[in-house]
Amino acid sequence: MKAYDALKEKPVLILGLAKSGYESAKLCHKLGAEVTVNDGKDLSSDPHALELEQQGIRVISGEHPLSLLDNKPLIVKNPGIPYNIPLLQEAMNQGLDIITEVELSYYISEAPIIGITGTNGKTTVTSLIGDMFGNSKVNGQVSGNIGVVASKVAQEVTKDDYLITELSSFQLLGTIHYRPHIAIVTNIYSAHLDYHGSLEEYQNAKKNIFKNQTEDDYLIFNYEQRHLINTDDIKSKILYFSTNQKVNGIYIEDDYVVYNGIRIINTQDIVLPGKHNLENVLVAVLASLLSGVDVKSVVHTLTTFSGIKHRLQYVGNNRGNKYYNDSKATNTLATRFALSSFNSPIIWLCGGLDRGNDFDDLIPYMDNVRLMVTFGETKDKLKTLGASQGKEVLQANDVKDAVNLIQDYIQSNDVVLLSPACASWDQYDTFEARGDEFIESFQKHLPTF
Repeated sequence: MKAYDALKEKPVLILGLAKSGYESAKLCHKLGAEVTVNDGKDLSSDPHALELEQQGIRVISGEHPLSLLDNKPLIVKNPGIPYNIPLLQEAMNQGLDIITEVELSYYISEAPIIGITGTNGKTTVTSLIGDMFGNSKVNGQVSGNIGVVASKVAQEVTKDDYLITELSSFQLLGTIHYRPHIAIVTNIYSAHLDYHGSLEEYQNAKKNIFKNQTEDDYLIFNYEQRHLINTDDIKSKILYFSTNQKVNGIYIEDDYVVYNGIRIINTQDIVLPGKHNLENVLVAVLASLLSGVDVKSVVHTLTTFSGIKHRLQYVGNNRGNKYYNDSKATNTLATRFALSSFNSPIIWLCGGLDRGNDFDDLIPYMDNVRLMVTFGETKDKLKTLGASQGKEVLQANDVKDAVNLIQDYIQSNDVVLLSPACASWDQYDTFEARGDEFIESFQKHLPTF
């Protein structure tokens, strides 16, 4: 861990416990800060809060008193907490710095950072890069929005490693000096406007990933969206990726992944399904090669990596029908990718939290949909969508009920696809819980011998 003295004897307010708050509190305490943890929930019986108190860290819970700002602390905010709560509004009025824990990871990391963001694909890209590093002699540790807190992993990596970090817009909004050596933007579409307030603010949060880069760094950007950046303002070396044309970077040509004029692999040999995943592959290959990963290790990953859990995950085959769990598709863009990934007839399971949007942008991707099963708050909206396209539509109580219902309707060679196009919070705590229920329901219908 890099020596960092700027927080020594300085007041730090950790806002929101959860995983990131817990790790941030321990790290700031280790760095000599005067740490206070604050959470709107009652933490009086929380084991992590009790552990922090035993270390001498003050914990205040159940409310957000403005008196927490009296000593002008640095605020390390949980990414999910909105900026419009009174405590943060007052902090901004006072000009206090508000960061997220990924900023802390940058302060202490001895390892160069590969930062990955984007509306879609960032988890797959992060996992691909991690797997490519894992197959090679170059050491890389995966962290961030993918599940392992970045500031915790940053304490463990050395200057000979790479810190590979998936970054959400929420995390990037809380950065000041954060500077990855390789910054990746998979794509930027409309998302999280309820948090950011506007598309422009969302885009600006994503662009924070490269704002501090220098000429010694790399930015990997989607060539089809190059209009979203002003290249004159970017100091780092810009490399593009494209599945449609030859670019300065990495691209597909004659069904091969090509970098620096070298054919890396034929696209037919890549096992990860879906045309959209070719973009994810290009990004991961380029970042890994720039980091010193050998081509053999890259190819090994591309011929063995079949996906991550809940992201177009192949669950299995039952009586000739393939089941895919795409529960992480919490917006229509992700579901468009999923629907366009199959040529077989699709039984599409969809629905979830109603955020007020319509689903008309899915219509061009519904040609292969044979049957829809809708559930959750949006089940009526999605039923209307299906009926408008002449699709047969069933309605279910939840994912488990949907899998049960289709057993009387399924036909030979159908693909069963859970791709909700909605968040899960109307019925499930997380999209993972929703996907796990799909997997469990699939397994219960497997034949027994």
